[in-house]
Amino acid sequence: MNVAYEAVIGLEVHAQLRTQAKMFCACGTTFGLSANTQTCPICLGMPGILPVINRQAVEMAIRTGLALSCTIRSQNRFARKNYFYPDLPKGYQISQYEAPICEHGWVETYVNRVPKRIQIRRAHLEEDAGKNIHVSGSSHSRVDLNRAGIPLLEIVTEPDMRSADEVVAYLKSLRDILMYLEVCDGNMEEGSLRCEPNLSLRPVGQQGLGTKVELKNINSFKFVREALEYEIKRQTKVLDEGRSVQQETRLWDAEKGVTVTMRSKEDAHDYRYFPDPDLVPLHIAQDWVEELRKTMPELPSARQKRFVTEHGLPDYDAGVLTSSKPLADYFEHCVKLFGQPKTVSNWVMGELLRELKNTGTSAANSPVSPERLVSLLRLVEDRTVSLKVAREIFPELYASGKAPEHIVKEGGLTQVSDEASLEKMIDDVLAKNPAQLAQYRGGKEEVLGFFVGQVMKASGGKANPGKVNELLKKKLAG
Repeated sequence: MNVAYEAVIGLEVHAQLRTQAKMFCACGTTFGLSANTQTCPICLGMPGILPVINRQAVEMAIRTGLALSCTIRSQNRFARKNYFYPDLPKGYQISQYEAPICEHGWVETYVNRVPKRIQIRRAHLEEDAGKNIHVSGSSHSRVDLNRAGIPLLEIVTEPDMRSADEVVAYLKSLRDILMYLEVCDGNMEEGSLRCEPNLSLRPVGQQGLGTKVELKNINSFKFVREALEYEIKRQTKVLDEGRSVQQETRLWDAEKGVTVTMRSKEDAHDYRYFPDPDLVPLHIAQDWVEELRKTMPELPSARQKRFVTEHGLPDYDAGVLTSSKPLADYFEHCVKLFGQPKTVSNWVMGELLRELKNTGTSAANSPVSPERLVSLLRLVEDRTVSLKVAREIFPELYASGKAPEHIVKEGGLTQVSDEASLEKMIDDVLAKNPAQLAQYRGGKEEVLGFFVGQVMKASGGKANPGKVNELLKKKLAG
């Protein structure tokens, strides 16, 4: 009989900080430039050079720690993490080991609308390595060291997650926080946010932990879910067959949908950590922490609650709208101009998000400004156009950049509210549908909706629905 297993998952997330310079030198951090053009003797590991700590990176780490409810250590120490790999020019990575800058925090997230608190063990600063470029069809690889030395904040959770759903929910919540703080752009495809799950299985009810496997090479929420689900199945099969799970690091092969062995997992002693002799201990004064606390923005969870209480939105709407800072800013800008939050929410979550998704565009770069969207909403409110027409012209509004008034005028889409014109349409519809007319007058009042639909169809969607309802009732009562 097979044993039922429980997954135990912790996560290491490497967030690239949005600094102008690298962690220990003045080289730039722009993504996508020609290989090895953003390097200097310091990040290339030349002899006789000394690193200098980037103050902006430290500030970003402190602000992140505050957002994650962490304790900010006053005494910090950088260490050398020793290992040999072609993309590590010094033969070691400058990181933090015994004295991380942030400790003992948490992230509150929701899984299927149920709250879940994920404990943060630590968040520490370190420098990134370079990138190996594997040339197809070639027997050798190349190394691009532009990324070497870029500041990272590694955020490590406790093993608090029990499913792929919980991991993805945590990752999305963490990414939102980092982007609200503007300390990381959250671009997983470019490597700005990289995650490495640590997964083990144990029999349900057992308190001890199983042998953990670390997963690497995961750059999207979709792949995180797929990699974890595959690895849970793989480890379950290993244990069911009476074998032991090996402690190792495995890569996610997205094309094949499998994890593959990369190397046996090193423990801390394998890296031979020791304090970096070129960097003095870093003291963080409480006054500095309090100054940075005053600069903290409203975070996603607080903003979501405010959208519910201040704007009267459902929890679901508030969650979607606050999932990104540009989208939340866009919504609030619209509400200031057009004081109907739920109407604005419907349009932003419906028409706007659909077009943004189709074009891969952020709300911050939307071709439809808040002012343009509000202009369209006012045309509906004053019955210049019907709601149906407004929705139909939104893709053109998005694609063309034209004012909604101009599109309506060009297309002759102004809503018909003239009673004489509407009465003529109604008379034509009633004359063409005697059977339905008899049904209505026989007491089947729901047929009214049929007549409204026929009049709207006859008008090409331009008839004022409210006026049509009003006139139809009068005609049918006569």
